[in-house]
Amino acid sequence: MQNIWSITGRSIAVSSLAFALAACQSMRGPEPVVKSDIPTDYATQHSSGVSIAEQGYKDFFSNPQLVKVIDLALQNNRDMRTAILNIQKAQAQYNITENNRLPTLGTSAEFDRSRSKSVLTGQPVTGNVYSAGLAVTSYELDFWGRLKSLKDAALDSYLAMQSTRDATQISLISQVAEAWLQYSYANANLKLAEDTLKTQMQAYNLNKKRFDVGIDSEVPLRQAQISVETARADVGTYRTQAAQAQNALNLLVGQSVPTELLPNSTIRSVTNEKTFATGLSSDLLNNRPDIQQSAYSLSAAGANIGAAKAQLFPTISLTSSAGLASSELSDLFKSGSFIWSVAPSLNLPIFDWGTRKANVKISKVNQELALASYEKTIQTAFKEVSDALATRANIGERLDAQRSLVSATNRTYQLSNARYRAGVDGYLNVLTAQKDAYTAQQALLSLELSNLNNQIELYKTLGGGVKAYSTDQTYHQPSSAEVQSNNK
Repeated sequence: MQNIWSITGRSIAVSSLAFALAACQSMRGPEPVVKSDIPTDYATQHSSGVSIAEQGYKDFFSNPQLVKVIDLALQNNRDMRTAILNIQKAQAQYNITENNRLPTLGTSAEFDRSRSKSVLTGQPVTGNVYSAGLAVTSYELDFWGRLKSLKDAALDSYLAMQSTRDATQISLISQVAEAWLQYSYANANLKLAEDTLKTQMQAYNLNKKRFDVGIDSEVPLRQAQISVETARADVGTYRTQAAQAQNALNLLVGQSVPTELLPNSTIRSVTNEKTFATGLSSDLLNNRPDIQQSAYSLSAAGANIGAAKAQLFPTISLTSSAGLASSELSDLFKSGSFIWSVAPSLNLPIFDWGTRKANVKISKVNQELALASYEKTIQTAFKEVSDALATRANIGERLDAQRSLVSATNRTYQLSNARYRAGVDGYLNVLTAQKDAYTAQQALLSLELSNLNNQIELYKTLGGGVKAYSTDQTYHQPSSAEVQSNNK
């Protein structure tokens, strides 16, 4: 019995040593270097104070109705639910790869009855064997770090899913805010069209009276009628747009938005911010979850290279068991019935027609693809911020010019209408002036909406929206590549 336990102890010691050595091995290669043509700053002049992305969305957006609508969307939107479910799936997959590095322990109880011929007498012999015990089934000794690499890849994929969820939240917040504003400005355009229709109806009635008493010909009357019908068509168009904007908002929120949360007047501002600072260019890399997602995917690709390389080497597995066995059930737990076995195995395909080497090549190509995607994501992020800044740089001047244009066209319409009533000019001048004033007011509403959407777009492209409040803390877990680099 002493010899048995001595052999078993040495086996356990050897296995533990192998396990410890395996934990230190990794065959992933050096991480690729990001090319130097990645932008280091924005192409447009900007304010480099603390980035507005550091603000939580509940602090950035100043309208309480809008904040409540955003909260409803984060709770009910189906894309957010999908992103959360994908995180749960990735977490379960990571748990599986983590468990694969540990021995699987099972219990068994067996009864074997067999009939054979006795070697000594040549007569048939019937025998029974009762057994019960514990077993470690096919535990792979991870000498080359294959299982560790697979675990690292699964962890990076899980972290990438978390970043995807954050990116989905940022996109959803901006879409909800823009749809909420679209509803407000569709109604503003509807009110403008209704007011214009009312004015045109008054002009039509006046021209009809002048025609009925013989002051004017039928031409001014029909010109006024054209304006009335055009205004009626616009009213129908903007009613449709308002309904569609509400439908789009309901879809984003995942339910019908309560009436009290819909804007009941034209929204002139969505934030109290006056200076839209971008922060340092390096802040963008930290604040944009889509960039983080690409970085995690790149790290996962590196880990898969390590797993593919490890398959070029032998796979060493260990199967062991210990328990009790007896030919009689009553003797199963008596002294002397203890049995054990340790069965290491080595598996190395000799001819696989280059399959394993091809897998290594595929994993390296996948890493190159992930690197290109990472670089493209960074370039796209800088481009989006620069585009938003370009709009921001000129939107104020455009608004001032458009407001002056509205004032001038309104005054021209008033003067033309007065001259027509005084009999100095014909009605065509009134129609032209009224059309110019109406078009200028529509353009002003469109530009005001663009200004608000630009503020939202800049907040989104800088990575704002992950936090609810500015005081909230965010933590980005390092990828397996960063962990390996820090441990060197």
